[in-house]
Amino acid sequence: MSQRYATALLAVFILTAVTFVNAFSSASMSVTGDVNMAKHTLYDMPVSNNGASCRLILYKKQIPTSEVEIVSPSTMGGLKDPKFLAKNPQGLMPLLTVNPTGFNIPESDTICRYLMSEYSSVGPSFQPDNVKSNLIARLHDFYLTTSQGSMYKAESKLPIGRFWTRKDGIAEFRKQMQIIDDVIGEDRGGLYLCGPEVSLADARLFPTMVFAKMMLPKFGVDEKDPLPPNIGKWYDEVKMSDPDFAKVHDEVLGALKGWDEGGRWDTIFLAGMRDEDPPTIFDKIVAGEIPADVVREDDKILAFKDINPAAPAHVLVIPKDRYGLSNLRKASGEHVEILGRLLVAAGQIAKDESLGFGDGARIVINDGPDGGQEVPHLHVHVLGGRKMTWPPG
Repeated sequence: MSQRYATALLAVFILTAVTFVNAFSSASMSVTGDVNMAKHTLYDMPVSNNGASCRLILYKKQIPTSEVEIVSPSTMGGLKDPKFLAKNPQGLMPLLTVNPTGFNIPESDTICRYLMSEYSSVGPSFQPDNVKSNLIARLHDFYLTTSQGSMYKAESKLPIGRFWTRKDGIAEFRKQMQIIDDVIGEDRGGLYLCGPEVSLADARLFPTMVFAKMMLPKFGVDEKDPLPPNIGKWYDEVKMSDPDFAKVHDEVLGALKGWDEGGRWDTIFLAGMRDEDPPTIFDKIVAGEIPADVVREDDKILAFKDINPAAPAHVLVIPKDRYGLSNLRKASGEHVEILGRLLVAAGQIAKDESLGFGDGARIVINDGPDGGQEVPHLHVHVLGGRKMTWPPG
């Protein structure tokens, strides 16, 4: 091979290589540019405590709106609009649409973890070397938020999780707060839940505590101290010292005040509506202050023989906690479970031959003065031991 030919061949090789590298670099820059230009979309509203967890991570990491834009679901017609449901069949927020793929992430904890991973190179990691972070976050997600709706959902939304009454749901919410409070302990070792570094636990728990601090006093919890001590101390300190937490606090609380001004709690039992009827003789029987011939009892109901029987077998079945049921006309979605329990108990009593019942019984609820009700505490009459006639007197 001549030197001239070898030189020419080398020149062609170098030119080809340079062209390939330039083409590859251009393609890489084009892809990178497209990704940088792509804007993820977080569908959320200020009132969402779960969405606020995601927003808090964005604020702490200082992610600009050119990267993640926060928009209301109303831009797609609302949570139940077919366009939104096509993205999230659950019809819930928050929802993160990841671009350019258009992949939808409809669950707040997963969104938080995606943001922590996607933007791991900027801001705090939210993953301190402390096992409490994940533990508190999971306790929050699995046990606390499942009963939070008891504080604000309308009766038409009952049951809330596994709770048929607002009273039971709120009691469970407070119980789970105390469990988390015990995990936190008195010495956090810094401003945040797990020491000097902000964690996922902080992001998950803080917005829900904005809910709790505002709502629990509406249900009779001490307004000065509605949160357990360790949570309360952390909540006040981080709100005062961290501007991003203060921002989320103001967003969520501002939206909740809008709910309040709109009368959301006016018709919610135990908040705007309460049982204001005076105690009755049945309350004294439940308390054991007056003796009764009890035939059946559990944690919710009490059944005892009527002291003035209208039939050979006559048993009264009552809810231990009147819970607003001075008469049946006051029943609402709050009372579905207890009404079911009363009727099931009445049916079981009606077939108990040891109580004098035979082949059938009359099960009656007298309602109000015109209905013959004498004690303003809902009660079911179970009568039997003889042939019943119709119509009754």
